Amino acid sequence: MKSLKILSLAVLAGIAFSSCNKKFDDYGVNQNRPAAVPPSMVIGGVLADMNVDKPWSSVMRWNQFDCCNYNYYGDQRYDWGGADLGSFFSLTNVLQMEKEATRLGGKTVNPYSALGKFFRAYFYYRMTNLVGDLPLNDALQGLTTASPKYASQKEIFVQILKWLEDANTDLGTMIANPDKSNTAEGQVLKGDIYFGNDLTKWQRAVNSFHMRVLIALSKKTADTDLQVAAQFKNMFTNPTKYPVIEGMDGNLQFIYNGINKYPSNPDNLGNDATRYNMSATYLNTLVSLNDPRAYITAEPATEQVNVKHKTPADITAYVGAPSGQSQEDMSSAMSSVDTATYSVRSRARYYSSYAAEPGVLIGYPEVCFNIAEAINRGWITGDAESYYKNGIKASLGFYGIPLQGNVSKTYGGVNYTIPFDFEGTYYTQASVKYSGNNAQGLTQILQQKYLAFFENSGWEAYFNYRRTGVPTFSMGTGTGNSGVIPVRWKYPDSERTANTVNWTTSLQSQFGSGTDDINAAMWLIK
Repeated sequence: MKSLKILSLAVLAGIAFSSCNKKFDDYGVNQNRPAAVPPSMVIGGVLADMNVDKPWSSVMRWNQFDCCNYNYYGDQRYDWGGADLGSFFSLTNVLQMEKEATRLGGKTVNPYSALGKFFRAYFYYRMTNLVGDLPLNDALQGLTTASPKYASQKEIFVQILKWLEDANTDLGTMIANPDKSNTAEGQVLKGDIYFGNDLTKWQRAVNSFHMRVLIALSKKTADTDLQVAAQFKNMFTNPTKYPVIEGMDGNLQFIYNGINKYPSNPDNLGNDATRYNMSATYLNTLVSLNDPRAYITAEPATEQVNVKHKTPADITAYVGAPSGQSQEDMSSAMSSVDTATYSVRSRARYYSSYAAEPGVLIGYPEVCFNIAEAINRGWITGDAESYYKNGIKASLGFYGIPLQGNVSKTYGGVNYTIPFDFEGTYYTQASVKYSGNNAQGLTQILQQKYLAFFENSGWEAYFNYRRTGVPTFSMGTGTGNSGVIPVRWKYPDSERTANTVNWTTSLQSQFGSGTDDINAAMWLIK
């Protein structure tokens, strides 16, 4: 009996020990972190990440849309260090989104897999434009490939174009042959904050972005592997297969509200409304064109109103600061609220509401200007002037400016009315009227595209300047980098320390040296 009692105690002890072990193991599982979720929950984060380069951010100062005159809040220096390549983290969510779609009944071609290809193209386009070569085939492998090899920038663009082609094909297939009987979570798009799960609108956005990528490759038209001009022509002449955005209602844009607040809003009016002022590259261009967008986006400089006694209806009262000016001098010029030298951003438009305006990522005006540029360059045949004018009109419409009527400006509690006639006065100016498919006409297209990019579309204004030299960017003490606008960012320091061999090899391949130089030209712009 005694031995049986000992055996029984041993068994009970074993059970208790096993139970304790199980309980201890369970502690290692985070019950608040799901192991699997519907793809509709993952896609939300990816879509939000597309809006990484927000309005009124430092990116917009590097686009030379506005300036910071107070060093506590920032500056407009181009002394760039390591780039923000956080889009790689976004791509891990893209992988998870696709995985979850398959797990929950998604077919080989499903909305999440199709958009996943577009997201890859979108994020890689941003990152390679910032630095050059990047890990591609070896990327996102985790510990299995901890030191990924770099693909050349050309290889990356070839892959971007393939992703976009495949995304369009997949979306077209699902739109033409909807499987309404398949209601599996992995086969039905949900959680889309941009287009309300409308695949037709997504297809137009994908192809509009595709045109952006091809235009970005304008220096590579001689490359027989890319066939840039031929690809653009194929898209333009096949609108049924490659539909693009055809109006402002088709814009891919982030909508701000009282929860997701526009960066300039009533909360920060008292803190920074006078710490930022408009850039000459943007505002003075508007003034030189007698363009009413100046009234909508900016305030008149108080020096012009209070000292020189101009009215807010006088467009010459709107003055931007050269981004190259030293911040000390700019700060001095803005030290007096009543006699400030430069214009600040419009209080009525940007500080009176939490919503302000949509944050456009891919917009209709850009589509118009890209097609006009392709015609100007001889890639396709068509009426460049018509697309050029439509782009301007669409941008004016974004600000509520009528093609014929009055523009209203409220300043100091007084309402001023400025007459505007697009066809009768604005477009007849030699500086605005399209001069034809020549160098001057191309400059006009690029200049108007720059104006339409104001505080939207991320880095595109800078990328287009880097590619074409239009518009002329201000340089000087205020922009740093010895008064030169750099052409790329450095790689993050983590690449230099954790992936040294591949990082060094890539620098040597791209620039002929092991120096990670912000002034070294990448393949795209050579």
